[in-house]
Amino acid sequence: MEKPSSTCIIVVGPTAVGKTALAIRIAQHFKTEIISADSRQCYRELNIGVARPSDIELQQVKHHFIASHSIRDEMNAAAFESFALSTVKEIFNRHDTVVMVGGTGLYIKAFTDSLDELPPIDTALRNNIVDSFRIYGIEWLQEQIREKDPLYYQTGEVQNPQRLMRALEVVMATGQSIRNYQSGKKAIRPFRVLKIGLDLPRDLLYQRINNRVDMMMEQGLLDEVNYIYENMPELMATSPLQTVGYSELFDYLKGKIGLQEAIEQIKAHSRQYAKRQLTWFKKDLSIQWFSPGQTEEVLLWLEEKINSGK
Repeated sequence: MEKPSSTCIIVVGPTAVGKTALAIRIAQHFKTEIISADSRQCYRELNIGVARPSDIELQQVKHHFIASHSIRDEMNAAAFESFALSTVKEIFNRHDTVVMVGGTGLYIKAFTDSLDELPPIDTALRNNIVDSFRIYGIEWLQEQIREKDPLYYQTGEVQNPQRLMRALEVVMATGQSIRNYQSGKKAIRPFRVLKIGLDLPRDLLYQRINNRVDMMMEQGLLDEVNYIYENMPELMATSPLQTVGYSELFDYLKGKIGLQEAIEQIKAHSRQYAKRQLTWFKKDLSIQWFSPGQTEEVLLWLEEKINSGK
């Protein structure tokens, strides 16, 4: 059982904003460990394209949920919840604090609040929906949801393809709206949670994103994607590989688009993803927001919160 003083510090924010660097600094300050809350960095086959922490960064602080699974493994928010709760309990046996960092809002929500139990989905159905989305785009998903799950169409995030695919697979598997499985009840965790958010003015954030994509290409992203393309073709339709930075280069390797167009698409899709991340996190009023350069202010705020018990 975790001690009453046990605290989980969660660092969130959009892609490329600087979450990893801050999380490492916080973990070093409190002499503890880090749990990643990134739905793609957990896959050992994906490295450059998911901005996995470098070997140097991984040596500075012990990380969990980094390159811990294969893209052949079934991984989702519910599985992450189980993994993270087990890991945080183990870490609290050694430390009073633990740091979680990532941009996958649903994973963090699963960890802090728990998620509603959704019905099991046949893999063939899921892959068929993913394949259709890749061919026909988000408009096809929106039309399918409008026809098959009008309740979600009226109340859900119809610009988020991952949410749309999840809603579609549930209604096609059960005949019921995904809303019927969402109670909104929050779990009570036996530890405190403090949330730090990082943000930047849009022009600076988007410049960081563009620069990161250029750096990824220089580091060998195309070679990484090409290896998967040539050696794991049967997995290309799976969810882990429907990821920004990979799907666009798959299209290039298939001859559908040119390399420069693929790079520009990666930048554009990364900026769109960052916008969706911020929309998600800004709804959480428990997050205390800082800019990436305010490391000392973050540490002071955390010390005050932890010491005061508030």
